[in-house]
Amino acid sequence: MPVKPPRPLILIASACAIFWPGAFIFGLPGVLRQHWQQAFDADGAAIGGTVFFLLTGATCFMYLCGRLQEKYRPGRLAAFGSVMGGGSVIWLSQAGNMIDVNVWAFAVGAASAFVYLPGLTVVQRWYPERRGLVAGFFNMAFGLSAAVMSPIFSILLSKWGYETLTLTAGCAALTIGLAASTLIRFPENDPSAPETSAPFAPSGRSVKEALKSREFWCLWLTWVFAGAAGASMIVLATGFGLNRGLNLAQAVVLLTAFNLTNGCGRLISGYFSDRVGRSRIMAMSFAGAGLAYLIMPHLVGLWLWAALAAVIGFAFGTLFAVSGPLAGDCFGMAHFGAIFGLVFTAYGFVAGPLGPWLSGHILDVTQGNYTLVFSYLGLMYLGAAGLIMLVQPWRECRL
Repeated sequence: MPVKPPRPLILIASACAIFWPGAFIFGLPGVLRQHWQQAFDADGAAIGGTVFFLLTGATCFMYLCGRLQEKYRPGRLAAFGSVMGGGSVIWLSQAGNMIDVNVWAFAVGAASAFVYLPGLTVVQRWYPERRGLVAGFFNMAFGLSAAVMSPIFSILLSKWGYETLTLTAGCAALTIGLAASTLIRFPENDPSAPETSAPFAPSGRSVKEALKSREFWCLWLTWVFAGAAGASMIVLATGFGLNRGLNLAQAVVLLTAFNLTNGCGRLISGYFSDRVGRSRIMAMSFAGAGLAYLIMPHLVGLWLWAALAAVIGFAFGTLFAVSGPLAGDCFGMAHFGAIFGLVFTAYGFVAGPLGPWLSGHILDVTQGNYTLVFSYLGLMYLGAAGLIMLVQPWRECRL
């Protein structure tokens, strides 16, 4: 019998596989924003639309991936996603207009679904006793990757140029993703692996049962509001800094601060969600982000803005890190992939238009009124804080 890899190695492999999709989704649009504006004469709404296509690509395939992983090995799905993601960034090197950029955005978003959902399910099944912690670690790699890579992307863009940057990044993602996918697998095939169901939740509700529950729709709406408000900062951080007189290198500090807590905060919130409750952690982080958005335009100073962007990043990371385990608490793990894929439709189909696209449109119409935009986004986060408190674990759920 072939030797099975230990579960820490599977956790690390899953994190490595999702690293590059995270860097492309959360980091590359912000770094390339100015290049696209200059090269393709793109306005704010067009740049915000790029994030919309990223989210739409991920959402269109998230539910499908949830179903496919019940039939096919998760490593195969992750390998396919790595090829699609790395190949799309290589193709981006030849983009000639914003239509090409949006095609790339849709493709890399779709690729992330083939890596993210299998990886998130795998790590929770291997660590049923610490699902919040391992989901946080996995999501940390997803979010923290942009904090690591955004400054590197910015430096390489200025030194190497657009084409060389995208070619290099695409090849790196392709190589690392394919290598990591060989280790991503479910524990069912290993008789020595831990039990796959959480000790405090039944095996699982069906998709139909989940759709009839209050918890599903409150979680879905939370993804609409918190997803829209959090994703908007991906494209607004550098633009806000430039609007306030910072140069590009200084403005990228805001994006880096956002992505740093977006990544590292996922491990922290995941860890504490196992101990003090997932809904409480999410509500506290959303309330803090709402207040940060509301006061950010009224303060002056690079490091003050960076600190508030970090608070917003922490809330955005918490949404990703804790929502999966919370969904597992409410609906079980038997059909987790399909149910969580449906929850994710709120992020791609609704949060994208309400957040990045509408924010960019408002900025175009108001000649850069960030006070109005940030107030709008702050109120969305406060709404999400109230909604998530209505989502309770299985033992408290009522259909």
